[in-house]
Amino acid sequence: MTERKDELAGNLARVEERIATACAAAGREREDVTLIVVTKTYPASDVRLLADLGVRQVAENRDQEAGPKAAECTDLPLSWHFVGQLQTNKVRSVVGYADFVQSVDRLRLVTALSKEAVRAGREVGCLIQVALDAGESARGERGGVAPGGIGELADAIASAEGLRLGGLMTVAPLTGEYAGRQQAAFERLMDLSTRLRVNHPAATMVSAGMSGDLEQAVAAGATHVRVGTSVLGVRPRLG
Repeated sequence: MTERKDELAGNLARVEERIATACAAAGREREDVTLIVVTKTYPASDVRLLADLGVRQVAENRDQEAGPKAAECTDLPLSWHFVGQLQTNKVRSVVGYADFVQSVDRLRLVTALSKEAVRAGREVGCLIQVALDAGESARGERGGVAPGGIGELADAIASAEGLRLGGLMTVAPLTGEYAGRQQAAFERLMDLSTRLRVNHPAATMVSAGMSGDLEQAVAAGATHVRVGTSVLGVRPRLG
């Protein structure tokens, strides 16, 4: 366990250096960017080690894995982010542990999240997942709403009991006009965030960037980066 903790500490230090360097290059303060460690496929024991090393924000993308893992770590001072595509039949479970759902992309999901948050007596932060590979009214290959659908979803979240509109999230698209142009994609998300904050000034979170493109996200203005592989290592193949 000591060896694994040392490995994680070294990886964290390198990621911290990357974020700090990117912030300096962009003229931003390091405190402006929050690191969320994506712990999917890794055990609760790794989450505990990360907490010991000062990590306070972790993310998961599959409820069947995240639920039991979060239950094992209820004594830790962590905020849990759900970042995967979310089916409505999993909402009750996810609301039980997630402080933020970063993948809100349709009105039906807003309704389900609100119902379960009220039932659980919780307030859940919601980020609208934006699909930059979709047309103005379509959905993206990996979930997400097209830019044209942000306003309607934002209003629905803001008025829903038990929910709080946090901001926007995206994943750099693999197809369409932004394929291979991560910084341009993240700059587009920042433009959308600026528009969103005209009517919802408290929706300041911009979640963008992962292990391979966190520098571009920081340069564009992201407030949160989601890093998994660079902290925990190359994930084992599933199946």
